[in-house]
Amino acid sequence: MKKELGALCAALAATTLAMPAAAQLKDFTVYGVMDLGVRRSSGLSDTHQPTSTSLTSMSNGISDASRWGVRGITPLGGGVNTVWELESGINADTGTQSHSGKYFDRASWIGLQNQSETLTLGRQSSLLADTLSSIDPLQKRFPDFNPNVTIGALSQPGLTNQYGNSGLAGNAYWLDNSVKYTSRANNYRLSAMYSFGEQAGDHKALSSGGLLFSFEDRDMVVSGAYQTFKDTEGHALKAWNVGTSYKAGTVRLAASAAHSEADQGSSQSTVQRVYSLGATVSTTNKTDWTLAYYKVTRERSQYADDGYGRLIALYEYKFSYRTKLYAEFDITNWNDGYQGAGNKSRATGFGVGMQYRF
Repeated sequence: MKKELGALCAALAATTLAMPAAAQLKDFTVYGVMDLGVRRSSGLSDTHQPTSTSLTSMSNGISDASRWGVRGITPLGGGVNTVWELESGINADTGTQSHSGKYFDRASWIGLQNQSETLTLGRQSSLLADTLSSIDPLQKRFPDFNPNVTIGALSQPGLTNQYGNSGLAGNAYWLDNSVKYTSRANNYRLSAMYSFGEQAGDHKALSSGGLLFSFEDRDMVVSGAYQTFKDTEGHALKAWNVGTSYKAGTVRLAASAAHSEADQGSSQSTVQRVYSLGATVSTTNKTDWTLAYYKVTRERSQYADDGYGRLIALYEYKFSYRTKLYAEFDITNWNDGYQGAGNKSRATGFGVGMQYRF
């Protein structure tokens, strides 16, 4: 697999060098994020699950997921372009792929685009995920720790059934074999998506479909999405999220709500909700301070209701557009036994790190 990936990268580089200079600038871009830091936590494991111990470690992607990718856009004439993207998550602390079974676990799609419409085919993020950059208080940062990402957008919902054709166990954030259509008119955006389950004899199994609507102007965004997902037996997970953000001068405010209900068969179901509220203040053109609070509730058949509250404080100093340093502090209060027997009812964490974008 390593040899094949190396050969792919070499071929892409050779193709780029062989192109005329103008075509290189227009058609092909290599990009990525490297994010590494040191984190100390108490009551949380290295995967941010409740535990009774403490941990100090070097962590990959504390503030944002480390990744690299290639994307392209080629004019076809008449205002129509071919667009495509390949993106792979990486463990920057070890130099390995985030998911060894997939070269490009975060994106692998191709499509057509004009000034107001885009149609893409392949592996893509769900519509629940697409809403988050504009309405999440942390703008999708802390992806493995942010409840809007893990539970609201279903990257780690903690369910025993696999919903949606993601190719990754317990994950419905990215979907294989999907078709996504987006139309933009003035400040409005409408998206529709369908992912084929591709299960022999049952076209509904592992399939997914949804809609997204948003309104965006210079200072305010209102956005929401609804999406359904099926497991291999046709049980449905129905989820939605909605939120808003507003920017006034150097202050950005954001609030959102998310809800999902999973039918797990045998009269079993799980309902999860996430509520978020937060603000970012830019004290200088290089310094941002963010405070975000998330409230998670969970209802499961034949179990008592539980949940948790999580507060995240983030400081960022930008050396440049590409390079920044950050520090974060977080407190998680588990409610009604969510943490499990023998684990601490309160968890805390502190991390410092560096991020570079290319």
